[in-house]
Amino acid sequence: MSINRTGIVLSPNKQRVVLRPFQPPGNDRVLRVIGRVCTLSEQQVDEQLAHVLEEFHGRHQKPKAFFKRRFQDIKHHLLTDTPLSENRRMLLGAYFTQEYALESAALFNPSLVWHPDQTNLPTGTRRFAMSLRAVGEGHISSIVFRSGTIDSNLKIIVDEPVRFVTTPRFVPDSCYDNDLFRRKLIELGLGTAFTYEVLAALPAAFTLSDLEGRLKASLREHRSRHDELAPLVERVVMLAKSNYEIQYTPDHELSERLIFPFSPSESNGIEDARFVHFQEDDGSSRYYATYSAYDGQLVLPQLLETSDFLRFKMHTLNGPAVSNKGMALFPRKINGHYAMLGRQDGEHLFLMYSDMLYFWHTSELIIKPANPWEYVQMGNCGSPIETESGWLVLTHGVGPMRKYCIGAMLLDLDDPSKILARLHEPLITPNEVEREGYVPNVVYSCGAIVHEQHLVIPYAMSDYATTFATIAIDELLSSMS
Repeated sequence: MSINRTGIVLSPNKQRVVLRPFQPPGNDRVLRVIGRVCTLSEQQVDEQLAHVLEEFHGRHQKPKAFFKRRFQDIKHHLLTDTPLSENRRMLLGAYFTQEYALESAALFNPSLVWHPDQTNLPTGTRRFAMSLRAVGEGHISSIVFRSGTIDSNLKIIVDEPVRFVTTPRFVPDSCYDNDLFRRKLIELGLGTAFTYEVLAALPAAFTLSDLEGRLKASLREHRSRHDELAPLVERVVMLAKSNYEIQYTPDHELSERLIFPFSPSESNGIEDARFVHFQEDDGSSRYYATYSAYDGQLVLPQLLETSDFLRFKMHTLNGPAVSNKGMALFPRKINGHYAMLGRQDGEHLFLMYSDMLYFWHTSELIIKPANPWEYVQMGNCGSPIETESGWLVLTHGVGPMRKYCIGAMLLDLDDPSKILARLHEPLITPNEVEREGYVPNVVYSCGAIVHEQHLVIPYAMSDYATTFATIAIDELLSSMS
């Protein structure tokens, strides 16, 4: 079995920066900064703002608009309603803004799907969309994107990313389903007489504003229990904010788009998105991605949904079967049910079925380590790929010296709990170039695609950079037993 390494390397680029809010610790410091800026004369304000705009010219799109939004975020700290000049408002916004280098530390754990736009391409060439885990200051992870093409000869071209990275427009879920929200509260242990009372006062479909208003009103009504109920109210709001949407417009190139931690459950990072192009029973399709939300203490599996890579909806995954990392959704329903692979115990591969995409109640252990290079633990390397022979699943195995390798196995199309064949030697093992990085001796992927009867595998090299490899499907399958 011969894997073809392409030699393409996508390395982290410290020049790709994005504007992010900057908040000094404590309200007192915020007030002091505002006070100092308010002592400047209008001429000094104009000079300082001009200096900022000149110094950061060409690094961001529409910085003035961002500064204005930041002023709106902090204006409640102002001590009076005295009108401020537009330049002073923008300068105050600039003092509470910072640049963040998204991928200064690493660009890894890629996932490939076919791009929704396949127009204006030569015969035999297809356009792909690739997600990557980018790591910057504070080891905070976000999802960034690249696009590219693969021709009939398996030549891979990755488009040069644009210089700008632009933050999206964030909106909470426009509407929450009362019954589903109640289920989520129960799953998280937040189902109490108080929360049921709140939901009973809300309509069948409600907004975040409706929920927050009702929670505040109920808290006032139970003022004698305020200290007891306030933490519960905070967790209910946190759950609601974990379900949100971000929006881009078509004038933003794919590489300009970004999914940065937004909800409280993601505060320390969004990790290892596994994208899949999901085919619905009615012939329609959309993209889903399972990912890990990390708040500094707890890892929570989440689900991303998009049809066009412009609007992304984030949802919590719920149920006793949802735990640990490495969830991977099958690209279609199996026997009328959603199906997903997981690693609930951190060591083995499990199979899950559900009639509801966001609720998973049962799991079945289907795969245990069988070879020395996977004795420590196993996991998937992306969503299963449907072939005529069965579901092709890329796996990762961890062996001596915590060395990660990529393997593969074949599952039955109608009953994926049945293992038809598996590799007993790794498909990809880190070579001398790939073994050096942030976490040495690791190769890892979050999703491959099939083109011209070949498997195209993007994979990370030691949690630092990303490359590609290809192998003929027939050769891979014939190597399994």
